[in-house]
Amino acid sequence: MKVDVLIIGAGAAGMMCAIEAGKRGRSVLIIDHAAAPGEKIRISGGGRCNFTNLNAAPQNYISKNRHFCISALRRYTQRDFIALVDRHAIAWHEKTLGQLFCDGSSRQIIDLLVTEMKRAGVEMRLRTTASSIEPISEGYSIDLDGQKVRCASLVVACGGKSIPKMGATGFGYDIARQFGIPVTETRPALVPLTFDEKTLAPIKPLSGVSVDAVVTHGRTSFAEAMLFTHRGLSGPAILQISSFWREGDTISVAMLPGTKVFEALRGARSRNGKQALQTALAELLPKRLAQLIAENSKIDTHLADLSDKQLLAVEKAVNDWQVKPAGSEGYRTAEVTLGGVDTDHLDQKTMEAKSHRGLYFIGEVVDVTGWLGGYNFQWAWSSGWAAGQVA
Repeated sequence: MKVDVLIIGAGAAGMMCAIEAGKRGRSVLIIDHAAAPGEKIRISGGGRCNFTNLNAAPQNYISKNRHFCISALRRYTQRDFIALVDRHAIAWHEKTLGQLFCDGSSRQIIDLLVTEMKRAGVEMRLRTTASSIEPISEGYSIDLDGQKVRCASLVVACGGKSIPKMGATGFGYDIARQFGIPVTETRPALVPLTFDEKTLAPIKPLSGVSVDAVVTHGRTSFAEAMLFTHRGLSGPAILQISSFWREGDTISVAMLPGTKVFEALRGARSRNGKQALQTALAELLPKRLAQLIAENSKIDTHLADLSDKQLLAVEKAVNDWQVKPAGSEGYRTAEVTLGGVDTDHLDQKTMEAKSHRGLYFIGEVVDVTGWLGGYNFQWAWSSGWAAGQVA
């Protein structure tokens, strides 16, 4: 069998690439080892798919080469994908920070992509495994479950290692290495952080408590919700900072950002000196958290008995909590994989390998990782679109 374009991976990037290549009259075969296309799309956004972000721009992405993503993101923007969603009459809404979600099911986005592929004449094979990829004079030869398929263009869109229970593997990285293309360090990203037992023990009773926080690592900060868990910390602010955190690093947490805790407590002391510290804190924080901070401060007395120095120490505990995570929950729950195919070896306009004509890498398998909130889907749409114009 011979096709113009073979795409490995029927996820967001792969299907977008298939649509665009098919529109150009190319014969396109897209394969996936899963039983259904777009499985990560299906589970995303709590089943409603956070399909893009109004604020998507190069500064929202992490890569060894921060400039690599600029071309694709500027040529196929969030507005372009929103227009596609609108053409399919899919209702959507904006949540916080420019995040766009379907009003209904995330399956609507999968159906959109499958419909567009059919219109473009794309053939899709599921439950199909690729192996024995070899370069040939007219392109590449791939073994698909015993059948040899030849293609002029081979597009690797099989994602990273995150969520292995859904079949995620490092196959895309193996293909890159096979062709001598380096892969930068990969690690779980957008993932909850975990604590050692000593750090975890006092905060275990807070499991389920959430606060709006500012979480900082070095010069990077995110202001979003933070959730205490039975293993450590989660919530959007933590998932965001996890992409920057490394083992051995400390993060800083402000649990009442924008609130001058010292002044608030001093005011409470002057108004009602007989009030307990945890009672005053409970007017600002969830009750269980206020109680824990008071206990950790070893203060069991009235506000009237507390010095300014003690109140300043409480403020630091609230808005400058320094904590060193022991690790993360790993690829099991990571939303994406940080790192990937080295962008120095790819053409930023086409996503083609510089050293191997007709070989393309798109989506999560590439060393471009977006923030939480629809940015990674936009990279999938943009990089898939870019490759689809030329593959």
